[in-house]
This record gives sequence, C-alpha cells and structure tokens, in this order.
Amino acid sequence: MFDFSVLDQSLAGASSTPIPIFRDFLKLGTETIREGFNQEQPITELVAARAHLVDAVLERAWNLHFQDSTDAALVAVGGYGRGELHPASDIDLQILLDHEDHFEQLQEPLGQFLSLLWDIGLEVGHSVRTIEDCIREASNDITVATNLMESRLLVGPESLFKTMREATSPAKIWDSKRFFEAKFAEQQARHQKFEDSESNLEPNLKESPGGLRDIQMIGWVVKRHFQADTLRDLVSHGFLSEDEYQTLIEGQDYLWRVRFALHTLTGRRGDILLFDYQRALANQFGYDDNTGNLAVEQFMQLFYRTTLELNRLNEILLQHFQEAILLENKLDAPVSHGNRFQSRNSFLEVTRPDVFSRTPTALLELFLILQENPELKGVRASTIRLLRDNIQLINSEFRADIRAQSLFMEILRQPWGITRELRRMNRYGILAAYIPAFENIVGRMQYDLFHVYTVDEHTLMVLRNLRRLSVPELAEETPFCSQLFRTLPKKELIYLAALFHDIAKGRGGNHSILGEKDAVDFCHQHHLSEYDSRLVGWLVRNHLVMSMIAQRKDINDPDVIQTFAENAGDTMHLDYLYLLTVADSRATNPKRWNSWKESLLRDLYKSTRRALQRGLDNPLAQEELIRETKYETMELLAKAGHDEREILRLWQSFSPEYFLSHSPNSICRQIQAIITTPPEDLPLVAIHETAEHGGNDVLYYGPDRDNLFAVMTTLLDQLGLSIVNSRIMSTTQGFSLDSFLVMEEDGNPVQPGHRTEEIITTLKAGLTQKDGQPLKVHRRMPRQHKSFDTPTRIFFSQDPAYNRTVMRLIALDRPGLLSEVGQAFAACDIRLQHAKISTVGAEVEDIFFITDRENRPLLEKHQLECLEAAVTTRLPE
Repeated sequence: MFDFSVLDQSLAGASSTPIPIFRDFLKLGTETIREGFNQEQPITELVAARAHLVDAVLERAWNLHFQDSTDAALVAVGGYGRGELHPASDIDLQILLDHEDHFEQLQEPLGQFLSLLWDIGLEVGHSVRTIEDCIREASNDITVATNLMESRLLVGPESLFKTMREATSPAKIWDSKRFFEAKFAEQQARHQKFEDSESNLEPNLKESPGGLRDIQMIGWVVKRHFQADTLRDLVSHGFLSEDEYQTLIEGQDYLWRVRFALHTLTGRRGDILLFDYQRALANQFGYDDNTGNLAVEQFMQLFYRTTLELNRLNEILLQHFQEAILLENKLDAPVSHGNRFQSRNSFLEVTRPDVFSRTPTALLELFLILQENPELKGVRASTIRLLRDNIQLINSEFRADIRAQSLFMEILRQPWGITRELRRMNRYGILAAYIPAFENIVGRMQYDLFHVYTVDEHTLMVLRNLRRLSVPELAEETPFCSQLFRTLPKKELIYLAALFHDIAKGRGGNHSILGEKDAVDFCHQHHLSEYDSRLVGWLVRNHLVMSMIAQRKDINDPDVIQTFAENAGDTMHLDYLYLLTVADSRATNPKRWNSWKESLLRDLYKSTRRALQRGLDNPLAQEELIRETKYETMELLAKAGHDEREILRLWQSFSPEYFLSHSPNSICRQIQAIITTPPEDLPLVAIHETAEHGGNDVLYYGPDRDNLFAVMTTLLDQLGLSIVNSRIMSTTQGFSLDSFLVMEEDGNPVQPGHRTEEIITTLKAGLTQKDGQPLKVHRRMPRQHKSFDTPTRIFFSQDPAYNRTVMRLIALDRPGLLSEVGQAFAACDIRLQHAKISTVGAEVEDIFFITDRENRPLLEKHQLECLEAAVTTRLPE
C-alpha cells in the first residue's frame, strides 16, 4: 500500500529539515487509507495499514536522532502496540532505557525527536522508563501492566525489550488470577457508569457495555492467561464456538468501521457517537429515511443490536474465564433444581445437553427457576450457548402450548426477579422470540432528546419502575404511587401493559392503537378473562393520555376533568393508568422527571378520582369549585390572624379563574405576601418554595404593564431558571398578579439564602427599566439541540367556557424563547392569562391561554395572523 523507498530517497537527499517530507508522506498515506475505506476495503487491513504507516515514520524519525544508540528502545504500547490505529487514535509510545543514568545524556535528542513528531502532525503520548520503572509502575497500576503486555518493539535493542517483557510477565507481576479479578472489577465499574445499558442516547464506542473495551478485555485475559496471540485461540481452547467467534469478529469489525468513519468525519480523537454526528454517519453508511423509520434510527438500531450481541458474548466468556482462572475448573457438586436443571457454584445449568430439544418449554422454565432461587447468580455459559442454539424451537406451536403460556404468566406473577429475568430474556433473545412483535423494537432508538433509551430498554425500564413500587424499602421514591400500587388486584396486568405499551413503534400508524391489538391478542392467547384483556388493551391505547392532558390542558378546568373521567370510566382503570403513566414518564428521560411533573399527574389523578367518586352524572360546577377554594383559603388565612374584610375587598378585584387555577395553599401564600406589603413598597416580588409542586413560586404583584410577561421571563431565563408554569391575572384595580413556577436547570428547587436574594434583587432591578429597552437572553443553546431541525408551528383553538383563545406552540427549545413569545404578545396587544410550559427533549410544546386587551378571545383573522407572524419572526427555524 505504501512505497517506503520514496520516503527513504527523499530523506537521503534532504538538504534541510525533514519535516515537510514526513508531513507529505503522512498526508499521502492517510489519503490512501481513507480511499481504501471509501472503497470498503476490510477494516482490519486499514487499521493495520495506519499502524504500519506510523511505524515507518517513527522508525525513520528515531534513527535521525538515535542511529547508533544501544541504550534506548522505542516501544509501541496500548492499542498502537496491538498494531491497531484508527485515523485519530492515540499513538502511545514508551522510550525504554537500559539505565536511568542514560536519561540525562539522551534528554536533548529525546526532546528533538518528540518535537519533530509534533511538527509533522503526530500527536503522541509518551513515557520514559527504565526496566525498574516498568516493574514498579506496572506492579502498582494494572493499566500500565496491560499496556506493557501489549507492547511492540519499533526500533532499538531487541534484548532490552525482551528483558522488559520478561520482567513484567505473569510469573513476575499480576499473575493471571489477580489480573482477571482486577480487569473484571474494572469492567463492572465501567458498565455501572453506563447503567449497565448498551442503549444510551449518545453511546461510547469504546466504554459502553458491548463496546470495543469489552472485546479488548477478552483479548487481555486471553493473552495473560493462555499466552495466546489472537482471539481465535478462544475457539481452540473451547471457550467459543466457531459461529460465536465469527459473531465476535464481525461485531468488532463493525464497531471499527463506525469508529474509523467517526474519526474521519470529525478529524479528531473521540469515541462518543454524539447527536451531532449520528445523521452524517447514517448517510455515509447508506441509510435512507423511510416511513416511520429515519435513516439515523436504522443506523443506530444496528449499532445497538451489535453491542447487545457483543455484551452477551462477553458474559459467556467472562463466566468461562471465572471457572477456568478463578475456580481452576474445580466446580462444586451440582445442586438439583428439578429434573431438567441443576446449579454449580450458584450458576444454573441444564442436567443434560438435550434438555431443550426434548422439552422446549424448559427455555422459559429456566427463568422461572432463577426467580424462585434468588441466591443463583446467573446461567452457566454452556447453558446460555445451548439456549441460543435452540431458540428456533420458540415457534407458533411453542407459543400455543399451554405449558409455555402458563410459564410466561407465572414469571410475571412472581414476587421477585421479574425485571431481572425479563432483561436476561431480552439479552438472550428469548423475549423477542416469544413475543415476535418485540423483535422490532430491540435496539430501536428514537432520534430525539426526550427518549434516552432504545425502545426495548425503555420498556424494561418502565417495568423496573413498576416493580420498585412493590418494594417497601423503596417506597420513599414515590410514596403515593407505592401506596396505590399495593391496592392493585392483579399486578401482572400492568406488567403486560408495560411490555406492550410501545411495542408497535416504528411500524407506521398510531403505535398506541396497533399496540392495543397486539396486547389484547396476547392476553386472549394466555387465557386472561375478557375484562382483564380489555383492561390491558385500554391501558396500552391510553398510555399517553394522562401526560398529554397534564401538559396541554388546564387541569383546573372541571370540564377537562369530567371528560377524562368519562374516558377512564371507573377508579380501577384510573389507578392502573396513573401508575403506568408515572412509570413510563420516569423511564423516558429520568433526568427530566421532576417533582413538578409528578405533582401535575398526581393532581390530575386526584381530581379525576373525586369526579368518579362523585358520579359521572353529577359533575362539579365551576361556581361550586370556586366557593370551596375560597372557603378553604379563608380558613387558612383566619388561622394566620388576617382580617376577613380586608381579604374580601382584595378578592373583589380578582377574576373567578384565579380561584380555579390556584390551590388554597398557594392562594394563602400569595394573599399573605400582598396584604403584608405596604403600598409604597410595590411592586412586590417574592419567592416561596412550593412543597406540593417541588419548585418555587415567583410572585409579582404591582402595576400592570404591556410587556410584563416578556420582562419577567427574560430575567428568569438570564438567572438560569426553568419556567414550568405561569399564571397571569390582571385585577380590576389596574394591577397584575403573576406567578411563575420555576426550578433550577437540574430540576431541583431554588435553595434559600443567597440564591433567593439574587433572584429577588435581579427581578426588582430589571422591572425598574423602562419599556422599550432591549430584552435579550445571552445564554447559549445546548450543543445537542443544534442537531435537530424543528420547525416553529403554531395552532389556535377556542376555549368558549373561559372566553379565551388557546395557542399551542411547538418549536426548538432555546434560551430566551418565552421572552420572545412575550414580546410578540406585547406587539400584538395580547393579554396572557395562563401558560403551560413543556419541554420534550429538544422541543418545546407550550400552551398559552390568551385574550385581547379587553379580555375577549381572539376571533378575528387579522389578530391570529399578527400573532403567528410576530412569533415566527422571533423564533426562526
């Protein structure tokens, strides 16, 4: 591939610095390798060629400075030592000295050598060590030991290199048993960092479970314990079958191709598949968008499925290694678990190799036994292999077998281990084989920032969240849900709903409707009653309804509650749906779940339950609800010693909707703040923590002004606060009472003290500025958001019950968005009554309840056109 004689002739004839010669040769070689990649040459040849190219340059650069030296050697370590280099991989070098006394005399040429490497564009990492240094460092740090184990002599005395390798061999330091234990612990810690999941939103090609580091881990153990040179030796040692070895190598080749493409695309070192690059890589690998499945989603699904398979092979091999290295193949006597299974050293295995072929339903029985015996650590590698070899036995006949159906339902009814075993079933391919529709969602990602897991991983996370509700020790996570969960008569029904709620994603059409049919059919096949089957199907069909109502509707509106209660029909359906919704929301993006979202769903649930208990034919009227709220609030204020007549005078200037949109506790806090503030101290700016909503209520009470919402949202955004809800009310006295529910960017409430004082001081100072001064937020848009093309869309509808218009805004989330919307309102003479702020990944879906300046709905075409133009102008796509 490379003609090194050209390089040698150029160097021999050089009359000045060789830097341009090396640079040009490296550039030409890099272009040759890149062209080979574009022509789909084997990736193993390309990474080896890159290492070979760098070898040649380093050897010649070394000889320019150390041609006659016998005191030092240049050694490649780490991945470069394995002879594997991607376009931007680390080039790790060790300069090996025979004695520390030689360092001083070699210091100057070493400096010149390293400077030359940087000048020609090779970014190297290097260490300078004697053999004694190598022994000491490798003894103390297994990473150093691993690097030296994979070292390769580039140039210098071979005897010096061999002495170092012998001094750091297993016979001297890190024997294979200690080495395996340390590397196994290292991998467990690394996997835990990634939540033991291959399907993170922006996976790490090297470090994530099933990534390249897992393959390297296997290679290190093979080299240390068996003194083997290649992974193929796993087959000759009986640790992998030929098919498994091919799967391992094909997986490595695939990850190498992705890594090579990533380095080429970015032009720099990096192994994280950031959103910024996923679409470009999908196009480079030849994927096209199709109905319901973007090119990037197809590309990432293959990636996730590859890492899932590699993770499974890693599990098999590590268990083999544990037996061979730690236990030295001295297994305990078998413990019987029935006729078909036994355990050795706490790992379950079949009693004979033909168990699955003779009794196919044992493919499910295995997982039930693991649940019934929680002391078992897992499945023996040989049995995992047998299970995979017999997976084709799970066919239509198998699924129709009453024994298989009973086993699956028994797995869902067990008190322990449901999540663990369903995860294991997914990892081994059993879940997708038994529920064929599940196969489509394995490794399926959704290209947004809202769904942070693949669909199969998210599904199992929903199940996990439901299972945690049954554990008394975890009740503090969601106390109300945990208490309600214990009242469910058949918990397996909600587990089935969790399994099927997203099963139709990626198939085109409404996944809730398609999934409902799959769920009902499955329930019928498993002999559930018609009522139970329909309940599971209803849950799947409606699993998004509560979230949509909480985010898009005014849940203080009795009509909204009445409509939802009619859909639920009874408290049984409501209980199941509420718990499924909470578990689903928490599993979609755990970092975005907060107490505000929890309180919204809880308030919606409680209001709906009251409506159902009251009777669907006896809905609660607005007037009655207002009277109840006023009565409860007045009781709270009276206990605090406030004058009833003063409160009633203040309330006369308030709109009726105020008492529909705030709880008695919230009204009590606001009224106390207002009546204890002297008129000369207005406008009032206060902040209170709201335990019921998990955030902070920022209150403004003072003279009304046109751009008040724009000013307040700008200032709050500049402070780095997230606004999740806003209530705006103009009184008949010309005042405005505005409340903003805010949280810190991490979803936590504002801490009292200095931070609270900073917020109040900033708001008061900002509110003194005159209208017309520019309102700008100078925070940067998050990196990930820039990867999405989200057009700004506006939808209008009328809310005749409250004599107002509803504006639904969908746009790319960005700093200052609410400020821009507020300025658009001011420009079009719009009065905001209430705002519901919802961020879904990189997209906002905000609801604004608005009127004109006379508190009338926007019914004229020119009003709506003015507002739409003003908003879209300020929020360009």
